[in-house]
Amino acid sequence: MARASTTTLRELVENEARRAGVAAAALDDARVTTALRSAAELVRANRSTIVDVNAADCDRARDRVDEGTLDRLRLDDDRVDALAEQLTATAEIAPLERDIATWTLANGLRVTERRVPIGAVGANFEARPNVVLDIAAQLLKSLNSAVLRTGGAALGTATCLVDDVLRPALADAGLPRDAVGLVRSPDHTGAELLVSLPRLVPLVILRGSGETTARLARLAAENGVRTLAHAEGGGVLYIHGAASRERALAVARSSLDRLGVCNRLNLALVDRGALQLLPDLVALFASLSLEVRATPRALEHAVDTLPLDRRLGHEWANDSERVATVTLDVVDGVTEAVAIANEETSGLAAGIVTEDAGAAERFLDSYRGTSAFWHAPTRFADGFELTGVPETGINIDSVPGPRGPVTYRDLWLRQYRVVGDASQTR
Repeated sequence: MARASTTTLRELVENEARRAGVAAAALDDARVTTALRSAAELVRANRSTIVDVNAADCDRARDRVDEGTLDRLRLDDDRVDALAEQLTATAEIAPLERDIATWTLANGLRVTERRVPIGAVGANFEARPNVVLDIAAQLLKSLNSAVLRTGGAALGTATCLVDDVLRPALADAGLPRDAVGLVRSPDHTGAELLVSLPRLVPLVILRGSGETTARLARLAAENGVRTLAHAEGGGVLYIHGAASRERALAVARSSLDRLGVCNRLNLALVDRGALQLLPDLVALFASLSLEVRATPRALEHAVDTLPLDRRLGHEWANDSERVATVTLDVVDGVTEAVAIANEETSGLAAGIVTEDAGAAERFLDSYRGTSAFWHAPTRFADGFELTGVPETGINIDSVPGPRGPVTYRDLWLRQYRVVGDASQTR
């Protein structure tokens, strides 16, 4: 696809955003549900076209991306079926309750706290075709319109999913096709423009590699655009001195069923009171073909490990050349373990293994990340697993607002509706 000049691309992005903003006003729960059901059927009906277009994307990307990225880009029949099933599942979720609470003031004013749609919401994400439907469906479910921008490698597939699935489904339901917009350029400038339009796109969901996403979040802040950013991850597992060997190894193993995901075990912290478990833990990592990078104090106790050559909280899932790696450290108690989890890592998720309920409560109460676990793997830091609803990503901001797994239930603005009888005065 030819690259547009910056001026032309700006016009393209602004036009998509403007049309999406107008279309948002027409959305309603019943017709959105109908549209999502129709989209699921259109995915199945267009299966061969989607697979063929995606195969062309994969062929073009093969020499430019690593195998992990290529795998996330690739769609086959089973993955297309999963796309349809996800749309159906989202369609059947209960609509967002709009009224939160109602009360009457002493002067007779009736006040209702309500959830109202945002309008046009942007989304910039890596070259993963499934995210096109996932995020668009959740935005529509919350009665917001979408302006999507994906990595250039997936642009052909994304265009097919928007033009042959989402927009026809919206039209079939009597809704504006423009309720889902797409930045139709592989140029990275498209992402920069998307986070630079506060009046047209006041909120942008950012998903992708830490460095790129963090840069876009900074640019958005400079332009007055709010973001929900999923830039970094990496689960922490703290093995306390009172940990059961069986539980510790079971949680560690179940935290590593997949390596290229943000909520996998990334940093293992072993209490000095649990050093007897270190050999078994390192052996477990070896059985999973993982490289173990240890801090100096962990190297003193752990054989068959290598010195850590990155910062302590470095996320290996984002390191395509070294994804099969975990970091190992030794700590002096709950206080230090929590401090490391809070200060050295992204704040996505951390868990503790211990038979000491008091220690577990101290850890859970002190950790400030989005999800805290006891005897459970951080792999459950996932919107669908925890709430039964697909997520747009996991927001790790440390400010009020949607945090942790963000779903359609979070994509709204608070409004107070006040009704009087004209007799009220200040």
